This record gives sequence, C-alpha cells and structure tokens, in this order.
Amino acid sequence: MKRFILLTLCFCAGALSAFSQNKKVWFPDKDLIQAGVYYYPEHWNESQWERDFKQMHDLGFEFTHFAEFAWAQLEPQEGKYDFAWLDRAVALAAKYKLKVVMCTSTATPPVWLSRKYPEILIKEEDGTVLDHGARQHASFASPLYRELAFKMIEKLAQHYGNDSRIIGWQLDNEPAVQFDFNPKAELGFRDFLKKKYNNDIKALNSAWGTAFWSETYSSFDEITLPKMRQMFMNHHQILDYRRFAAEQTTSFLNDQCLLIKKYAKNQWVTTNYIPSYEDGHIGGSKDLDFLSYTRYMVYGGKDGIGRRGYRVGDPLRIAFANDFFRPIKGTYGVMELQPGQVNWGSINPQPLPGAVRLWLWSVFAGGSDFVCTYRYRQPLYGTEQYHYGIVGSDGVTVTPGGKEYQQFMQEIKNLRKKYSPREDKPKEYLARKTAILFNHENSWSIDRQKQNATWNTMAHVDKYYRQLKAFGAPVDIISEEKDFSAYPVLIAPAYQLIDEALVSRWTEYVKNGGNLVLTCRTGHKDRNGRLFEAPFRSKIDNLTGNKVDFYDLLLPEDPGKVAMDGKKYNWNTWGEMLIPGKDTDVWASYTDEFYEGKPAVTMHRLGKGTVTYVGVDSNDGTLEKDVLTKLYSTLNIPVMDLPYGVTMEYRNGLGIVLNYSDKPYEFQLPKGRKVLIGETKIPTAGVLVFK
Repeated sequence: MKRFILLTLCFCAGALSAFSQNKKVWFPDKDLIQAGVYYYPEHWNESQWERDFKQMHDLGFEFTHFAEFAWAQLEPQEGKYDFAWLDRAVALAAKYKLKVVMCTSTATPPVWLSRKYPEILIKEEDGTVLDHGARQHASFASPLYRELAFKMIEKLAQHYGNDSRIIGWQLDNEPAVQFDFNPKAELGFRDFLKKKYNNDIKALNSAWGTAFWSETYSSFDEITLPKMRQMFMNHHQILDYRRFAAEQTTSFLNDQCLLIKKYAKNQWVTTNYIPSYEDGHIGGSKDLDFLSYTRYMVYGGKDGIGRRGYRVGDPLRIAFANDFFRPIKGTYGVMELQPGQVNWGSINPQPLPGAVRLWLWSVFAGGSDFVCTYRYRQPLYGTEQYHYGIVGSDGVTVTPGGKEYQQFMQEIKNLRKKYSPREDKPKEYLARKTAILFNHENSWSIDRQKQNATWNTMAHVDKYYRQLKAFGAPVDIISEEKDFSAYPVLIAPAYQLIDEALVSRWTEYVKNGGNLVLTCRTGHKDRNGRLFEAPFRSKIDNLTGNKVDFYDLLLPEDPGKVAMDGKKYNWNTWGEMLIPGKDTDVWASYTDEFYEGKPAVTMHRLGKGTVTYVGVDSNDGTLEKDVLTKLYSTLNIPVMDLPYGVTMEYRNGLGIVLNYSDKPYEFQLPKGRKVLIGETKIPTAGVLVFK
C-alpha cells in the first residue's frame, strides 16, 4: 500500500484555498454551529431505528455519526463486505433530515484479523501483547495492519464517497501515539532513523551524544527501541523515538485521509483527538480538512472552583482546547462532548444542573463549527453501561443532559435570525489578541531532565494562559509554522529547543514591532536536545538583552522569594539569575539566598518592539499574572480583569460570557449592547449572550 509520506509533509496553497471555499459550504456563517449525536445502529434492534432518528430530529440534532466501531459488521469475513444494514440506517437518518458523519472503524479490528494475523497486535515494553476484546490494540507500525485497514476503508469510501447524505468522515477514534514494541515498530524506527540521518551512523552518534557512557553504534541494525522505563536511558534517543511514534500515528491518519479523498465528493475529513497536547501527533496529518477533539469535564477529578467545582469542571479545559485546535486549520469541531454522567472516571458524579449547557456554550464561544455528543442511547451492555446518553436505558426518556442539549440547540436556532459574519468582533477585543508558541518537543526534552521534581511544563504554560483569559484576550496556541506578525504579543513559555532560524524569526518579529515574552528554560538546547558549545543560554542573549549567570532550584517546603513593584512572590521550581545589558529594564529581583538582588525579570527594547524575559517560575502564577498586567499596561493594550472561572469571547457579532466559578458574577454590559440570552448577573454554570 502506497504511503504518501511526502504529501504528508507539505502544505499546498491551492488546497488551502479550496478548503476556504468548501468551509463556506460545509459550515456557513448563518448556521452558527451544527449539532450532532453518536448512534450505533448495530447495537439496537432495527425496528427501533426509525423511532430513534425521529426523536433525534425532534430534539434539534442536525447530524448523526455512524460506524465508528463497526469493522466486524462491515467486513464480517476477510474480503467480504456488508454495507446493506448501514445503507438502511443512512436512509432512515436522511428521512428525518439528519446528515451523517461516516467513520473508519480502525480502532476496533474484528476478531478474525487479530487471530489470523497476531503480528498486528501492539506489544508493550514489558512484553505484554494486547488482545482482542477491547479497542485500539492494533499497531499503526504494522504494514500488514495498514494494508488490511486500507482495503476496508477504500471499499467504504467507494460506497459512500459520492453520497450527498454523508457530510464528512471521522478517521479512527481518539487516535493516540502508540509506544509500541512490536518487532515491526523496531524495524520502522530504524528506517525512520536511516532517513533522518541520511543513512549516516556517525551523524546519528553525534546527534545522540553516544560517546557518553560507551553508547556508540556502528550500524543502524544495532539500534533497538529505547526502554522508556530504564533509568538514564539516552534521552536524545528517546526524543527521536517519540518523533517516530508520533509520525506513525500521523501517517496512518493521513494515508486514510488521502485514500478517502480519492472518492469523496464535497465531504470533509477529520478525526477526533483527545487533547494530549504534549504527545506530538495533533496537527501532524496535514491533509485532514480540519481537526476535532473529545472533551469530558466531570469524571472525578478535583479540577473546578469551590467545594462542588468538580461538578462543573476546570474553567479553562474547553477554552484551551478551542484555542489549541482552532489555529491549526482555521476551523475545528468538537466530536465528543459529555452529555452527563460517565462511567470511566475515578469517581463519576452527576454534573451540576446547567453544566452541560455551559460546556456547549464554551465550545461555541471558541469558534467551533460543530458540536457532537457521545452518545444518543445509554448502552445496555459492554464497557460503558453506566455512561449517560441523550436518552436513558429505555431508549426514549430524555436525560437531564439531553434536555440541556435540546435547550442549547433551540437557543442557537433562535440566534440564527440575528447572525453576523464569523469574524465580526470588536476592535478592543482584537487589540489584545495574543499567541502562545507551543512545541511538544520542548516538553519531551524537559520532562526527561526536569532537574526539579516539582516542575510541570503544562502547568507553567497555564500560568500565562490563565491570565490571558482573565484579560478577555483572544488567544491562539500556535506552532512555528504560523506567522508571528499577526499577533501584537507572542509568548513562548519554557521554549528549551531552538535553532538559529527560530531566533532569527523572533528577532525579526520584535524589531518590526512585536512584543515577545520568553520564560525560564528557553534557548538552552538545540533540536537534538544537546547543550550548545557556548555560554549557557547565550544563543538568545542579544534578543533578550540579558545573560544568564546561573540557575537555581529550591526545595518546595522552603521556597525563595522574588520582588516586583513592592510585592513578593514565592518560587522553587526554576530560577535564572540574570545579568541585564543596556536598554534593558529590571522588573523583578530575588530577595534572598546568596544571589539576593540579582534580576529575575527584565524588559528589553529592540527595534520597534520589546522582549520581556521571565527567568523564574512562581509557585502560584501570581508573578506571571502581574508581569503580563504590567506589560500590557506598558504597551497601552486595553484588558479586562475577569475573575478566575469567568471567561468572555466574541464570535458572529455575539459576546458570550461563561461562569464556571462558585458564585454569581455581575457582568458590566458594554455600552450599546443588548442581552439576548441570560442576565447580566450570571449564576454558577450560567451563560450570558449579548449583541
């Protein structure tokens, strides 16, 4: 089966233009957002299908979602296909004006495949071979598995690719990066390395620093998959292995996409990721039309505000996903949003009344083109029996979450009469538009050498993100592929791996008037994770207007202090002692230890712009909050001061305010605005929409 790897690695301007045109057809502004629901015809007596589709339509759903886990029904024997049952389901859905998202069933290969071809099964590091009876047990690195999967997908695409009732395709289900020790994965890793290092083992040895501890290889055939659990395993090798593992997932999806597009007529192709931001595969399958994600908010975690905050969830969990997925392709969807109580959490409480609707409005506020929920009917058997649906176990009684979906869909239907173009947003809102530059490889590198057990890369990023949302700022979390100049402020937290090209782009951005915020642990290493043969962190000294004298790490029970503008802040995870140059202002300094008085935060003017360097990670994010507040004030960028748990966004000429906090929030309505939904005193789990 042809791999199409080269196509995976490039953007095509013509294709992007075509996507922009198709997007207007697939997701017209007048619709605001489309709502759908998962359905599994193969789980239910066919005599009930029509009743179910009719009720879906009556509740307000506009599309449904088929065949996600149905490979055994689609191909009951190798090479023998049965689409007749699915045809009947598609026809009944269409009868009730429900479009269909068709899925490839690659997360659940049938038992005949696992038994006849056991070599396709994932092998874990401890030697355990996964088996039939669950899901996602097949290896993306297995050429045979790909061949068998692509045969089934091609038949499915030939059958439905020109069917106007099918609006789009979802690939696999929640595809993740596999740390697979299948023999084919090891061979694939060697091939990956040969290609990357031009078949030059000396180049690999140099990149991996194998002179250390007698690790030198004389041929690629000596290389095995790195034992991730083995203490002190070469972290340069692990860095390449993680790149390989992510590439296996991205190429598997991309090849599916290209195969479907041979037959699809005006149908989009996406997949639904769990937002595992550090895994490195999200956004790597370049030929997908856009991305979608899965989001569950209440599952026994302690995230949330107040004593019962776990019933509402983390206030920024959906917002961060929106801001991460949207910039990748300019549009996105949410393919799986919690409808109520789930079954797989550590504790599975009921969501707070109103929370499901709050999550739906959170998805809408971020700019999503569609939202879909898992699932329509609560299952009567299988692993997810206690997972709520839109209707309960009798198949007809609408659950509390189902009623909140119904309410949201009716609200959207009413707002369609008042819609504006998607990008109709106030000038003062756009003036504070900010990007966070994110590369998962920084996390990979840091997490193998944390230096302090209390360090958490994503928590460090969140300290900046949280304050931006308090500003009421529109945020894009972007990769290096994006144009930095589109943003007045660009924040690159803990950006450890750099090269000259990136430093040059940062410098150009600042000189042309951009405002760059860099933080501790930035610029230490090259892209292979090697320290530069130069003074520590010196590759960005000219950009930051300071040097790093040294860094320190403190015990969590005995933190140090940093002072800025008369206020003190605790820190322990990481602190860099800075030596400022000319045209560099000191904003904060250490107040204790043997480096008392040393600068911790500086602001440097370069060309038309500025570089703020935050050389320390505070314990609770208050320093980061105050640094950003001071910076935006210095730049005369107007900001809001929303309490944690309250967020505000604009889209389609609508302002949306969301309250995840544990107390009512009184919102000051901008002059000339009119309330469309809710009240200005917004209760917990409440929503305000104004125009």
